Parts: sequence; C-alpha cells; structure tokens
Amino acid sequence: MLGMCRGRRKFLVASLALLFIPALTWLYLSVGIFQVKPLPLSPLEPQSPTLVGGAGERQALELRVRAVEEENQALRRELSRPPRSPSARLHGAGHHGNQSRTHSEEGTGDNEGQKAAAVRNSSDCVQQPAVDKCETIHVAIVCAGYNASRDVVTLVKSVLFHRRNPLHFHFITDSIAQQILSSLFHTWMVPAVKVNFYDADELKSEVSWIPNKHYSGIYGLMKLVLTKTLPPDLHRVIVLDTDITFATDIAELWAVFHKFQGQQVLGLVENQSDWYLGNLWKNHRPWPALGRGFNTGVILLLLDRLRKLRWEQMWRLTAERELMSMLSTSLADQDIFNAVIKQNPFLVHQLPCFWNVQLSDHTRSEKCYKDVSDLKVIHWNSPKKLRVKNKHVEFFRNLYLTFLEYDGNLLRRELFGCPSETDHNSENLQKTLSELDEDDPCYEFRRERFTVHRTHLYFLHYEYEPSADGTDVTLVAQLSMDRLQMLEAICKHWEGPISLALYLSDAEAQQFLRYAQGSDVLMSRGNVGYHIVYKEGQFYPVNLLRNVAMQQVNTPYMFLSDIDFLPMYGLYEYLRKSVVQLDMANTKKALVVPAFETLRYRLSYPKSKAELLSQLDMGTLFTFRYHVWTKGHAPTNFAKWRTATTAYRVQWEADFEPYVMVRRDSPEYDRRFVGFGWNKVAHIMELDAQEYEFVVLPNAYMIHMPHAPSFDITKFRSNKQYRICLKTLKEEFQQNMSRRYGFAALKYMTAENNS
Repeated sequence: MLGMCRGRRKFLVASLALLFIPALTWLYLSVGIFQVKPLPLSPLEPQSPTLVGGAGERQALELRVRAVEEENQALRRELSRPPRSPSARLHGAGHHGNQSRTHSEEGTGDNEGQKAAAVRNSSDCVQQPAVDKCETIHVAIVCAGYNASRDVVTLVKSVLFHRRNPLHFHFITDSIAQQILSSLFHTWMVPAVKVNFYDADELKSEVSWIPNKHYSGIYGLMKLVLTKTLPPDLHRVIVLDTDITFATDIAELWAVFHKFQGQQVLGLVENQSDWYLGNLWKNHRPWPALGRGFNTGVILLLLDRLRKLRWEQMWRLTAERELMSMLSTSLADQDIFNAVIKQNPFLVHQLPCFWNVQLSDHTRSEKCYKDVSDLKVIHWNSPKKLRVKNKHVEFFRNLYLTFLEYDGNLLRRELFGCPSETDHNSENLQKTLSELDEDDPCYEFRRERFTVHRTHLYFLHYEYEPSADGTDVTLVAQLSMDRLQMLEAICKHWEGPISLALYLSDAEAQQFLRYAQGSDVLMSRGNVGYHIVYKEGQFYPVNLLRNVAMQQVNTPYMFLSDIDFLPMYGLYEYLRKSVVQLDMANTKKALVVPAFETLRYRLSYPKSKAELLSQLDMGTLFTFRYHVWTKGHAPTNFAKWRTATTAYRVQWEADFEPYVMVRRDSPEYDRRFVGFGWNKVAHIMELDAQEYEFVVLPNAYMIHMPHAPSFDITKFRSNKQYRICLKTLKEEFQQNMSRRYGFAALKYMTAENNS
C-alpha cells in the first residue's frame, strides 16, 4: 500500500513538473534578474573561477536551464515506460541517480548526463535499492595461494563493514587458500555469513589448454567456468577480484541485476585504460574488444541465463578461434570475455564506472567520480597496487589501509530481523558461556577458555616438505608484538622448520608484515609458518597460541620452546639424531633440552657445552630461573648434566616445566591457563600421566635472553585475585586429571600438598 501511495505521489509530482517547468524556464530567461549560485564542487576537484557580470549570469542561467531541461526529458522517458513492480520502481530511484541513466550515459561518466545526475544526488528522497532486507547476496571469488588469501581478507572486511544483508561467499581455491580461509571464517564466526569452497585443482583441466601471460597464471582463467562450478540452483552472483575494496553496501550492486534487459547476462564496467585500443606501443596487438573493452574485476553474472545460452561452448569456441592468431592471452579471462562480447554485444549490461574504479597508471579512473560519495568500488588492478599514479591516490590508499587494519572482531554484527541458519558451534558456545557464573571472581578466567579467537594461518608464504627419513622436527613457539625482535636471532640458531603463533591486533599484523618483508633473514626462510591469532579479551591466551602452532606442525616431531630462548647452534640436527638413537618412533619419550639464562643483553653465545660450562662457572650464565623459581627445572639435575655423556632419565616432580621434544601426536596444552603461571606445568603433568619418559639430552642446551617483564607476570605479582584464581584453576585441573587418569593421578595432589 505504501509503495502504491509513493508511486501515485511520484506520478503527480512528475506531471506538475511537466506543466510548470517550461513556464518557469520562460520566466527565468525573460526576467534574467535571479542570481544563480554555482553548485559547490567536491574537494576532489579544483573550483573554477566565479562568473562575473551580465554575461556570466546569463551563462550560469543557461547551464541551469539545460540541466532542468535534461531532467525534464528524463521524467518524460520515465513516464512513457510501462508500469513496473513496486520493487522495480524503488530501484529506479536508487542512490546517486545512476539508475535513471540511459545505456549511453553509463560509460566513464564523461558527459552532461552525469552533471544532471549530480543535481539529482542532492535530493532528500534517496531510496534504498530493490533488495529485500533478508535477501542473501552471493559473491564468488577466485583465490589461490598465501598472498591472495591475505589480500582477500581486506576485501571481505570492506564488504562486511557496509553490508546489511546476509552474505554467501563462494571461494574457488587451491588447497592452501582453502585451509587458510576455512580456518579464518570458522574462527571469525560472523553472523549471517555462509562460505563454500570449490576445488580449483579440479577445474584446471577446463582452462589449462589456454596459454596465459598474465601474472595470475591459470587461476586468472577460472572465472570462465563459474557456470559449471557454482551450484545449478544459483541464479545470480557477483564475481570479484581479490584486489577490490568496497566503499558502499554491496546490496546496491546486487540491485543492478533488476536493470538487466533482453538477453543481457553480464554486468561489466568499461575498461579505463587504452589497452584494447591498441595504441600503447608500437605493434601492440590486444585481443578484440568492443570499443575500450570491459574490465572483469567486477562482474554481475546471470548464471541461469548464461547456462541457457550455452556459455561454456560460446567462450570455448571464441577462445579457440582467437588463439589461432593471438597465441596466448595477456589479461587472462578478461581477453576471452571481451572477445565473446565483441561478437555478441547484446550480452553485456554496461555498469557505471564507479562500480569498478580502476587504479592503474594511465587510466581514466578520475572521470568516474566527482565527489567522495560517488565512489562505490576501488580496484587496485595494477601489479604496483598502492604505488599507482593517481591524483587522489593518497585518499584511496588511506581508505584501503582503514580496512586493512580494521579490527575484524567488530564485524561480528548480528543482522536483526532476518532468520538465519542454525550455527551449532555458535549455539553451543553461547550455551556454555551462559552456564558460567558472572558473579564468580574468576569469571573472566573461565570465559577465556571458551573464547574463539579469529585465526589466520600461514599469514606469509610457507614452503617446506619434511625429510623422508622420519626424523624431522619443528620448533614451536608463540609471541606477541613486544618479542618480534627475537625472530631473526632464532632463525639464525635454528635452520629447521618453525611454527609460530603470533598474538596481534589487525593493525599489529600489518606492522609485522612490513617488518618481515623488510628482513632479509626472515624472507630467506620459506620453512617458517606464521599464524596470526587476533587479540580479543584481557588475557594473553598462551596455551591456545601453543596449540595453534602445534596443530600446524607437519613433521613427525616438535620441539616445544618459547620465543625468548635461543637454541644452541646445531640443535636441529642433534635432535634429529636423537630420534634414531633413542627410538622415539616406538617409545613415548619427552627429550629434555636443559635451559639456562643470562642477565646480559649482549652475550657471546657459547658454541659448545665446554664453553657454556665455563660461562656458568664465571657467573655469566645461570640455570634457568635459578634465582626465582628453582623448582621449575630442578628435576633436570644440572649437576649430573655437567659430566653426562649419554642421555639419562629423570622423574617428574611438582612444578616441573622443562622444554621438550615430543612426537606430533602428544597432548595439547590446557586452555584454562592464560597469562602467567602453570601453563607449561600442567602440560608436563599430563605428559607424565600419559606415561611419557623424561630423558635429558647430555649435549643439548638453550639460553633465555633477558627482556622487560611481560604485562601478565606483572599482573601475577601485583594482583592478589589473579593469584587466587590461578590456584583455583590449578585445583580444578588436578581434579580433572584424577577423573581422567584414575588412581595414578593421585600423586599429583600429594606432590602439590607436599611442595
């Protein structure tokens, strides 16, 4: 009913305009005494000199009259069209006036129609696009490899930031990207977001016959086979490149599907470079294209119509014909899309270019916008990315960096009023949290155990295959931003694979990225896996971080260390030899690496056991925590180690927390322990409960390097309630051990009471 009223009101206003605008126009021209103020220009555009004198006033009036006449013509065209549905009428009055343009006006915006649209933009009656509040918007993205997986997160953030509708992402990925993105979305837990993955490896045979010079490789051709890849009951989808940033609600783009007419099945923006004009250099021969051609960074696909048109056969025949003379594609799928459109121009619905503002050198992108509010989608479609030449590149760069460093936890917003599929993980989590007593003084500790931290695995490129002899070992550690300086030193001491969990905010993750990419030491190592666990809550989730790093180990054994320890030179090879000597494959052993410490920030690192013993005798080195917590490493029996030449077994004692090498299938750390205190102790206790033997290696050692005390140890020392809660959690852990391991676990209670 409301839609009918609005339609009648719009018809009445339009009719009155047709009657009165000519009269007012005649009055303006005959009287000529009204002063017309020039429209204010955007800060993106330099202002033109003010017109003065009678001639200037006359010129300003003529410009105004021309704009009014064009709006009058647009109204006539609108009224001459057959009636449309209420949703279509709503769409016809969409944002920025672009919905009322004719096809010829929807180019780069370099025309008078855009000026008239600018007048219409100021209307107070801007209506929402023709998308139902709870309609799901489908987005398809081809994403392969470590770097693309990192880039696509910024795109997703920009979409989530503006969106008001449920989203369904369809990712065509290789195995690497699927592992990274499935883990990320599983831990992100964004409401009303569904994700599906499609194996790109299964699609390679569909496009591998096409020679392609583009840097995207074979994955740059996979948008051609989306009709075959995506579910047959999916009728429409927005297809995006990974280097896209949204500056508006994606529902506005989804609404453009309602404007497709006739046999239009592809929504595309005109290419903003001269590539397809063939005049960039001598003998430049691009693929055939309609005019300037179209860019495929943003595509609207009507899948059901494409299938009826036998799209698969259409693009294949075109590609085969053109490859006979072109030999290979230069711009991957874009060349083939354009060749098809050249033969079948009726397939394309040309989108206004603000839906794909292409930031490459020498593009016409600046013609796509007059004001910041005009911007819809920014496309960094140059290999140079943020270093492109553009008059407003700083503005675009700042927009991109905003989403790059935006806290993704803030995007876990509910879409109220829309029914969504039941998420059992989320439901179970909410049920568990609701059962916690919020009046419990240790509530925050207990809650942390169940907090789901957004996790981005393999934030940087990783490439390592374990050795075939079954002895390979990975160093496992965790860190926060204040320990970043330890990374290069550890890489110099340990040549084997490393798995690191980093506890960072989104902004810190970008700082880490810049640090790593600027380090020759780190960039020379392909065997270090960096896994970002994003900050949430008030505690440092030390054991969760250790578990994340452990879960990504792909070698048979792992050395469980801490980031502020430097292993001795050659420890990697020594541990691998110990695997064979101590029959680690067939026995449950935890090999203890004796830990030492120095109070000096500059240390001549001992290159042998003899040199280390000399420094111990001189007081340059000490056994670890000798001054403050002797019990933690006393069972290692350093006196025996000084003269030992063979490995020896030691017994578990209360508060024992050595650094050990174990098999990959050893138990994980208990998540209830956060911050400082009892996090390693509980793990060693569980190893003992599972009947692991603790064997000290006679020629291995590691040294703790000094640093400022962490925030968590400061809280432990200064906050009585912190210590009380830690004691409570410890008692609960011991009770759990008794239930799991029965009579054998009673010794832990006894040992604790006697300590």
